Amino acid sequence: MSTERGGGSGDHGDRLPPGQRLQRGWPVLHYGPVPKFRPESWEFRVFGATADGGKHSFDHREFTALPYSEVEADFHCVTRFTMLGSEWGGVRTADLVAAAPPAPEVTHVMVWAEYGFSSNLRLDDFLADRAIFATHRNGEQLTAEHGFPVRLVVPQLYAWKGPKWVRGVEYMTADRRGFWEERGHHNVGDPWREQRYSYQEEPGEGPEL
Repeated sequence: MSTERGGGSGDHGDRLPPGQRLQRGWPVLHYGPVPKFRPESWEFRVFGATADGGKHSFDHREFTALPYSEVEADFHCVTRFTMLGSEWGGVRTADLVAAAPPAPEVTHVMVWAEYGFSSNLRLDDFLADRAIFATHRNGEQLTAEHGFPVRLVVPQLYAWKGPKWVRGVEYMTADRRGFWEERGHHNVGDPWREQRYSYQEEPGEGPEL
């Protein structure tokens, strides 16, 4: 388990990004209704600029058969709360990418979720050591309200970069804004730099709005 910035043990002050407050519970925040999970029709797709040019899909049984990992990491919400030291269980993004590799020229991904929700990430952020498609938190299966059957957790970024109810990953050779990024959120979303809003973006941090 990692003890890098934002994860593992340490003084709380060192682990709270600027403008954040410590949260003991886990509030439920999302846009739109909670989708109903239908295991017989659920699939996870990997598409776009794949290494072999094709599309890859995993049904629920195949997805849960991918290597299971656990990582300890903090969780920073752009609404200014931070949860410290959660243990996330699921499929590391690196293991998914190993099963369905991108083409060499891929620089970004778009993570797609239910109802067409999307979030874009730089490939390096997506493949960070503690980035994980979480199915469990602290040893318990996620609830539907918190993203069951799978949500993305990217601890070094604000939590909106990790959608609930993920259904696929699109490999991209150029950046493109996702749902909240098109609606005024920062294209990168680093909590340690307080990258909350698009007006804070520096040149090169995102496509033109």
